[in-house]
Amino acid sequence: MDFSNRDVVSIRDFGKEDILHVLDQAGKAMPVARGERRSDVLEGKILANLFFEPSTRTRLSFETAMLRLGGSVIGFADASGTSVAKGETLADTVRMADSYADAIVLRHPMEGAAKLAADFSSKPVINAGDGAGQHPTQTLLDLFTIKMEKGEIADNNIVLVGDLKYGRTVHSLTYALSLFGANITCVAPPTLQMPPEIVSHLKGVGGRFNQSESLESVIPGADVLYVTRIQKERFPDPEEYRKVEHAYRIDNALLANAKRSLIVMHPLPRVNEIAPEVDSGPYARYFKQAFYGVPIRMAILSLILGKGEM
Repeated sequence: MDFSNRDVVSIRDFGKEDILHVLDQAGKAMPVARGERRSDVLEGKILANLFFEPSTRTRLSFETAMLRLGGSVIGFADASGTSVAKGETLADTVRMADSYADAIVLRHPMEGAAKLAADFSSKPVINAGDGAGQHPTQTLLDLFTIKMEKGEIADNNIVLVGDLKYGRTVHSLTYALSLFGANITCVAPPTLQMPPEIVSHLKGVGGRFNQSESLESVIPGADVLYVTRIQKERFPDPEEYRKVEHAYRIDNALLANAKRSLIVMHPLPRVNEIAPEVDSGPYARYFKQAFYGVPIRMAILSLILGKGEM
């Protein structure tokens, strides 16, 4: 299975076997990700992190992954300190990074930016989030979390709750879950439900799919509760945001009716959609989920930079 020099722009570029291969490699990377074993598999390689939007977990986990594998990292976390502030185009910024590094990680507010970057780069481009579009490595770490915590991905009842219209993490995750036969329930206000094109895809592939506004009614049957933040920065109308900003809140009272085996996930950052009291309970997996980004991104970087398996 050849991943060498492969762009990672959309999860839809991955088949089920591709995903399982990445998850398998991530499992093998766990001792290195924890710092229990050293690796120099990417010694001499340079990763360019180009982050035009704020990021904590994605940027730092890519940096950690590259350093754990013996490579180096260049880039920026704030485009205001670069030539972008002088009017440089994305294409030209990417061309420069292409000449300095062996792979590029790009986060950008414009949907489709990663595809554009891949067109202008001779080196692999990894999409770290493009507006309300895709976030494929987040999807891979989400699937890895489910696999590690539940033992398998298939046949779980997975509830996606919150901002399903603008949430790029749930867009990518929904496509991937449809490959594994998971039962998906989307819980959101009508104005924030899953985009029609994703619903059409699920129906087209025969996916098990439901929609609801009531979180309380679906909690008892859930195996995985995937919570998303209502993303203020994505709303063109501030008044529309204010109408839905407190639509759902996960607390111990709500979880009293959940299965003992339920896991609660969140791509983070959270605002007020998960109460802090949940953090120390038996259901919380979101901080462990964030750590799983390191072995997943180690696996991706190792595979696409031509160093093969972990």
